[in-house]
Amino acid sequence: MEANKSLLRIFGSPKMGALLFLGFSSGLPLYLTSQTLQAWLTKEGIGLAAIAAFSLVKLPYSLKFLWSPLLDRFVPPFLGRRRGWLVITQVALLLGIAAMALQNPSQGLQPLVIAAVAVAFFSASQDILVDAYRTDVVEITERGAGASIYLLGYRLAILVTGYVALFLADRMPWQAVYLLMSLLMLVGVVSSIFAPEPQERDRPPQTLSAAIKLPFIEFFQRQGWLQGLLILIFIVIYKLGDSLLKNVSTPFLLDKGLHFTQTDIAFPGALGIFATIIGTLAAGAIITKIGVNRSLWIFAILQAVGNLVFFALAVVGKNYYLMLAAVNIEQFCAGLETAAFVAFLMSLCNQSFSATQYALLSSLQGFSRDILTAPAGTWAQATGWPTFFALTAIAALPGLLLLPFFAPWSQKPVLSRPGLEEEEDLWGTK
Repeated sequence: MEANKSLLRIFGSPKMGALLFLGFSSGLPLYLTSQTLQAWLTKEGIGLAAIAAFSLVKLPYSLKFLWSPLLDRFVPPFLGRRRGWLVITQVALLLGIAAMALQNPSQGLQPLVIAAVAVAFFSASQDILVDAYRTDVVEITERGAGASIYLLGYRLAILVTGYVALFLADRMPWQAVYLLMSLLMLVGVVSSIFAPEPQERDRPPQTLSAAIKLPFIEFFQRQGWLQGLLILIFIVIYKLGDSLLKNVSTPFLLDKGLHFTQTDIAFPGALGIFATIIGTLAAGAIITKIGVNRSLWIFAILQAVGNLVFFALAVVGKNYYLMLAAVNIEQFCAGLETAAFVAFLMSLCNQSFSATQYALLSSLQGFSRDILTAPAGTWAQATGWPTFFALTAIAALPGLLLLPFFAPWSQKPVLSRPGLEEEEDLWGTK
C-alpha cells in the first residue's frame, strides 16, 4: 500500500504534469516536417523525387549536438536557463508552423522548404531543452516516471499530427490544418511558463569554450575511460534489434508472400501506438519500483521476445490474429525498452551540461537507428524473413553483455546526482 502511495505521489506531482505537456510540445513538430508534410505534398501533386528530398529537412535532428553547448552556456533574461529557452523556441515553432500554413506548394516549394527547415531547427532545439529540463527537474527515484510521462505526451502528439491531422485534411484545406497545429504549440508555451523551475544544484559553464569541452571531460572523468567507452558502445547497440525490425516491418507485412492489404495492417498499426503508450506507462511504474539497472536487463529480454513474434509470423505465414499480436507485443515491448533507455541517459548527465551531454548521447542512438539499420532490407532479402527476424532478436541481446560493467543487476540505486562535488576540480576550485 505504501509503495502504491509513493507511485501516486510521484506520478501526480506538478513536474510530471509539466513533462506530459512538454512531451506533447516536443512531439508536435516532428510529423509536420515529415510524414504529414509528405501527405500534403502528395495531395498537391508534387513529384515523388521532390517529396523524398524533403527528408533532408530532418537533418537538424541529427546535428543538434552542435549548438547544444550554446543552450548550456547562455541564460535568457527570463524564466531561467531551461524554461527561458523553451519559451523562445516554442514561440519560434508556433510562427514557423504558421509560416508553413501560409504556403501553396503547387506554386513553388522554396518558401515551404525554408519554413520547414526553420521548424526542424527549432524543434531539434526544443528537444535539447526538454531533455535537459527533464534531466534537471526529476529526482533519482523519479527518472522512470519522468521518462514514461514525457514519452506519453510525445506519443499523443504523434497521434494528433499523424492521424487527427489526416482526418482534418479530408474536411478542410491543408493550410487550415497546419494553422491549427501551430496553435497547439501554445500548450508548450504555457507549460514552460508555469512548469516548476529545476533546482540549480550545479553551476552552468562560465565560458562557451568550457561549455564545449567540459561535457566530454566531465563524462569520462566521472565514468572512467574504459567504462565510459563501454557505455557509448552500449548506447549504440541497446535498441539495435528493435530498430532493425522497425525499419522493415511495414514492407514485411505488405510482402507478396503474406498477402496482407494496407487495410489489414491499418488497425493493428494504430492500435500499436496505444500498445506503446501502455508499455511506456508500465515501464515508469516498474522502473520506479526496481530501478533503471534491472529494468534495462528485463526490457532487453522482453524486446527480444517481441521480435520473435515476428519470426513466428514469418514462419506461419498469413494469419491476421498473429499479425495483430506481433505488432502490438513488439510495440508494447518497445515502449518498455525506450522508457528505460531514456531514464538511463538521464542518469548519465551532469546538470551543468545536461543539454550538451544528453544531445551527444542521444545522437549516438540516432546513429544506430538511422545509419546502422539502413541495410536492413538488403539483409532481409539475403537471409529470408524468418532468419532475419531471428537475427533481430539476437541483436536485441548483446547490450546485456555490457550491462555488468556499469549497470550490474545487484547494484544499489545511486542516491545522489553527478554534479558539483565531482566537477570541482574541473573548475579549478580544489
